[in-house]
Amino acid sequence: MRIIGLAGWSGSGKTTLLAKVLPRLIGRGVRVSTVKHAHHSFDLDKPGKDSHTHRLAGASEVLISSANRWALMHELRGDPEPQLPELLAKLSPVDLVLVEGFKRGHHPKVEIYREEVGKPPLHPDDPYIVAVITDAPLSALSLPVVALDDYEGICDLLLAQAAPVASLQESG
Repeated sequence: MRIIGLAGWSGSGKTTLLAKVLPRLIGRGVRVSTVKHAHHSFDLDKPGKDSHTHRLAGASEVLISSANRWALMHELRGDPEPQLPELLAKLSPVDLVLVEGFKRGHHPKVEIYREEVGKPPLHPDDPYIVAVITDAPLSALSLPVVALDDYEGICDLLLAQAAPVASLQESG
């Protein structure tokens, strides 16, 4: 498995970009999984459903299964949040894992930079950013730069810059 992250400020278009490149990567025969980091508390479960009741009653893990999909929810119950390498170990093997979020992680990332967001670029202060995807003119940049609307070029970049999962280190 290989990994590449998409990093950028909120509103930079990471999720929109993922939705555009995923079908193109899959169309190239690449098996892809994604990992999304949420900064706030989130809940996939719905009150009133049996799985929600199981979790609220104290189950550490609740596995839900049907003919179409299965999902495993794990409650941390005060334990520290797992680091990205630990989470990646839980995935089934694929060719490429795209990580959205984990902006400060120690894995290769491409920055999605849009001037209109009004935040400074991340790449000058993050040695793990290996390229920039942008709709802004960036000059004198030593990193590869791809236009935000060049989806085939972005796919090429993601595949070229992805690193083996085994090369990751814990990001303290």
